[in-house]
Amino acid sequence: MISERAERMGIELVPKRKQAVIVNLMQLYLYDFTKYLDISVNDQGLFLPYPDLDEFWKKRERKYPFLITFDQRPAGFALIERMDNAAEADYYMTEFFVMQKYRRTGLGTWAATWLFDHFQGRWKVTQVSSNIPAQAFWRKVIESYTGGRYEEYVDPVRLNPSQYFNSK
Repeated sequence: MISERAERMGIELVPKRKQAVIVNLMQLYLYDFTKYLDISVNDQGLFLPYPDLDEFWKKRERKYPFLITFDQRPAGFALIERMDNAAEADYYMTEFFVMQKYRRTGLGTWAATWLFDHFQGRWKVTQVSSNIPAQAFWRKVIESYTGGRYEEYVDPVRLNPSQYFNSK
């Protein structure tokens, strides 16, 4: 059953012509974050645009927007950046989102593992301090992926935890 489900999962680097898919999914992502951050919609009922999202299509040598799919339909996204400070890490999981309908199906774990395998090097993954479900997800995924070989630090100002590890 798991392999059958895995065949239905997909991930692709998003070309500029499909940027609107990520822009649209970002509204759902931001809605989810209203549980953890004080953000609100504008007078038109939309969240403000994600800051500098367009940079993911302008700086393709450093920024990578991925669409996560299930049955070839949008199910989430991942935004990955090559870190400016190579001493800290090579790659940063800037944002990661899976629609609620696809959570607890293995899609998020599958996509994260695919990305870690695809971008070999040192990783940093951070969660908002109040987002306990995200912390549990990432600790479980990274623990499994690395066999427990990762370090976690908490930002002393924002109190956000970050995991650091090497991909295989």
